[in-house]
Amino acid sequence: MRKLLILFVLIISCNTKQEYFDIAIINGKIIDGTGAAGFNSTIYIKGDSIAYIGELKKESTNVKRVIDAKGRIISPGFIDLHSHGNPLETPKFENFLAMGVTSISLGQDGSSPKEMDITKFYDKIDRNKLGPNLIYFIGHGTLRNLSGIGIKKYPSEDEIKKMLSILDKNLKHSFGLTTGLEYAPGLFAEKEELELIAKKVGKHNRLIMSHMRNEDNDELFNSIRELAEQGNYAKVHISHLKSVYGKGEKRANEILNFIKKLQEKGIQITVDMYPYLASYTGISIVFPNWSKTKTQFEIAKKTRKQELEKYIREKVLSRNGPEAVLFGTKPFTGKTLQQVAKENNKVFEKYLVEDLGPQGASAAYFVMNKELQYKMLLDPIVAIGSDGSLRGSHPRGHGTFAKMIEKFVLKENKLSLEESIRKMTSYPAQILNLKNRGILKTGYKADLLIFNPENIKEKSTYSSPHNLAHGFDIVIINGKIAREHSKLTDTLSGKVLLPNH
Repeated sequence: MRKLLILFVLIISCNTKQEYFDIAIINGKIIDGTGAAGFNSTIYIKGDSIAYIGELKKESTNVKRVIDAKGRIISPGFIDLHSHGNPLETPKFENFLAMGVTSISLGQDGSSPKEMDITKFYDKIDRNKLGPNLIYFIGHGTLRNLSGIGIKKYPSEDEIKKMLSILDKNLKHSFGLTTGLEYAPGLFAEKEELELIAKKVGKHNRLIMSHMRNEDNDELFNSIRELAEQGNYAKVHISHLKSVYGKGEKRANEILNFIKKLQEKGIQITVDMYPYLASYTGISIVFPNWSKTKTQFEIAKKTRKQELEKYIREKVLSRNGPEAVLFGTKPFTGKTLQQVAKENNKVFEKYLVEDLGPQGASAAYFVMNKELQYKMLLDPIVAIGSDGSLRGSHPRGHGTFAKMIEKFVLKENKLSLEESIRKMTSYPAQILNLKNRGILKTGYKADLLIFNPENIKEKSTYSSPHNLAHGFDIVIINGKIAREHSKLTDTLSGKVLLPNH
């Protein structure tokens, strides 16, 4: 009799066992990031992970906080494939959180922290409260400088070995390598060097992200081919795809088909874009390769000034003229190159050579065609990356992900909400080989958003680029609420993400 009583008590105890959760999000429509249709359910969060999706019995569930998401969407947090910033200076990165981004990719365009061992930089970051998660890449240009190669076109065998040794060590703690082949010192790299680097990256099963050598329409396929050759050894990725001077949907289809044929041949090549028609970078972009560095420029100014001015004039005119160059650098922020040159009583090419120089400013360049760019942007093979930063004078750093929903889903009906979210969540995670993020799924990390799509607004403009996006009501990162009621919370919980974790 006593044994039966004990058994009865045990059965009752098992049936009434309480399950404890930190957060339950109820009554919302879940769009899980895969592109599948949304569905209504409850998400339970415990610690930094999604513990369960579905309905649990109230009598057996104990939750610290219940969030009613009635009339709102629950989605994964967005993953920005191409971002800029220094977490030692601005660890909160509220611009990204405000537009729903929970993870950003840093170390872009060949430039990463100047550390022989990237983990030492991670140690410095850990002292700060981070807003978003950080995904780090190793910059090829930085490797050149650390190994003593610098701007040499033909590095020695020992210098190459040193560069590959630094890369090998750091690939264990990063998601891959980036190249900036339009910038010094990366622009001096030849095929053999890039091939050796690709082999090393491929050995670690990592990714090469590239700001390609030339984004002009007539050179674009050559640039993609160069990257695809590295794709024989490693996964490769085109950063911020654009066709400068290219026009029309026909050309867009040619570019997309060119990339798709490479994929069909077995090259693991992917691509990201931002939804704007102006790029943003240093003014060196309009200077010839032989005058981009400070030393090169001083020599060119003394020995080839007339040739230098002629090159710059033709380059700027081919890029829609000085009126299409909008400065984002003080003291002439918001003025065009045409205006600034006129204020200095000079033609624009003389102003650039005599007063500014290749390192003197950054600007937005209105060089892209709407029909071409948006046709590519909406294609399923294209993921989203902002190429933005907290301080940059371009609206993409504060508006990219909000614009994707506001413009292309709601206003123009060019994308479904599910597809738009896929391009900003599970697809970037797939490209990065990022484990346990980008999808709302039991066991995955709790990086997620709660919002009403109708309320999403891109507030940033070229004249006011630092206006925060509006409408992402709650941003949860690693199971903690990071932003709510348009304000950061005290529980920022972003972290440096590591590959294979």
